Amino acid sequence: MSKRVHSRQHAAARASACPPPDTLTPADRYQELFTAVQGARVFADSKTFVDCAPLQEPQEILKAYRAQCKADGFDLKAFVDKHFEVQLPPSSEYVSVPGQPLCAHIDDLWPVLTRQPLEHAPSGSSLQLPHAYVVPGGRFGEMYYWDSYFTMIGLVASGRTDLLHDMVVNFAHLIDTYGHVPNGTRTYYLGRSQPPLFAFMVELSERVEKCSATDFLPQLRQEHAWWMRGSEGLAPGSAERRVVRLPDGSVLNRYWDERDQPREEAWLEDVTTARLSGREPGEVYRHLRAAAESGWDFSTRWLAEGAPHKAQDGQAEQDSLVSICTTDIVPVDLNAFLYKLETTVADLAHQAGDTGTAHEFRKHAAARKTAVVALMWDESQGAFFDHDWRLGERRSCLTAACVAPLFAGLADQSQADALAATVEQRLLAPGGLSTTECTSDQQWDQPNGWASLQWMAMRGFHAYGHDDIARTLAHRWLATVAAVYEREGKLVEKYALRQVEHQVSTGGGGGEYLLQDGFGWTNGVTRALLHAHPQHTAHTCVAHAAQPLHR
Repeated sequence: MSKRVHSRQHAAARASACPPPDTLTPADRYQELFTAVQGARVFADSKTFVDCAPLQEPQEILKAYRAQCKADGFDLKAFVDKHFEVQLPPSSEYVSVPGQPLCAHIDDLWPVLTRQPLEHAPSGSSLQLPHAYVVPGGRFGEMYYWDSYFTMIGLVASGRTDLLHDMVVNFAHLIDTYGHVPNGTRTYYLGRSQPPLFAFMVELSERVEKCSATDFLPQLRQEHAWWMRGSEGLAPGSAERRVVRLPDGSVLNRYWDERDQPREEAWLEDVTTARLSGREPGEVYRHLRAAAESGWDFSTRWLAEGAPHKAQDGQAEQDSLVSICTTDIVPVDLNAFLYKLETTVADLAHQAGDTGTAHEFRKHAAARKTAVVALMWDESQGAFFDHDWRLGERRSCLTAACVAPLFAGLADQSQADALAATVEQRLLAPGGLSTTECTSDQQWDQPNGWASLQWMAMRGFHAYGHDDIARTLAHRWLATVAAVYEREGKLVEKYALRQVEHQVSTGGGGGEYLLQDGFGWTNGVTRALLHAHPQHTAHTCVAHAAQPLHR
């Protein structure tokens, strides 16, 4: 038996020893009980119920509900409290030490944000995994796909390469088990993935000598096959699942979800959006779910251009999502990540002596690059834009996704040169890289900035020799994170970037839920940048500083 096969079997055996999840998602299992709980907003956050641990066999809970729900005086909240246990994050998770330097704070947080699969509640929604993993924090108590890559780079800087490798093996196990990496490690996330960064994870793990990348070639090929499913025989001008065949015959990808029901973790929000839209509900749900697969949930990036993108006084935030059209859009970042996946498979197959596979995937990558440049590169604006395949035209909104072709190595040098000038002029703010040029009530728009986008831009520009803008982004982002840490003693999910110098940096806002502390990918990117920039003033900042150094 080969070492590779043995390792995969060992991971499967370790995972199977952990408490098994329910065989159904919460909505499918609890049916009208699920609808009642979410519709009545028994919990302020729709995600709380789907993460609860059942205190009896799930089918017995549903049976008890059906027997009791029509009785006079039935108390739904009391019923839920009796039959489910809320899974809250540890109460100590965000207690910071006054006077503690930022770097030490992050290093101390890794154990706090680490979870053990053996501790999963049985018959709940948590998927089985073979090894420990890091969660983002706050309401996000499971392992997320693209978040984890940006967490991993911080683990490397902290010397926690053991945990990095454990997480890579977890992702390989997910691909072996489900054929793809789910959005997050919950049953209700199985219908979709997230930006496919497994190839970057494997590359990172090999770079720190924790694995041989060729050991993961089967999973990389499987992930590619999953994203490309439906492409065979697809007619020009049509789409199937995550694949779009353009009128010229080229094939690119979009975000999608296998289900067209409300997201279980945001059930009431999605039902409200569909009702306000006046559109066919299943169509709206699919677009919402596809946007969740993108990781950019939500943004004007996924709305019909020209539609209102900000809720007015007295209107719900969901009003601005009624024109969502995610599956109509071919995203530049997704296709850049898949280009990286294809070139990685080609390189590893060549190393393994499989010249046929290497040749096949080099052809895939070359065809994808040609299509991306033809459809998404705007020479006059010096930037990459998403493409609307139904309208047959480029989208007009410039977003930080334009840096993904640099991060993935897809762009040519002349494109990188032009993009550096465009980003510096249109997306670079005093606080870091803006997410889009549009201001809205959604979290993936101005004024918010995100650690993941900062890192991709910095690494992308550095790879093409634009070290000045890469260094500027790093210094501005570190100053933003340090400013909030000095005042509040914590790192957060996203930040409201200063648009002018005299403003004060704050945590971000908008979207469906309150700002989350923690926070996995902010910790990861910040820790990596502190390691790379030892002279930055963020090293000397401390929690709850009497005299803050940063704005």
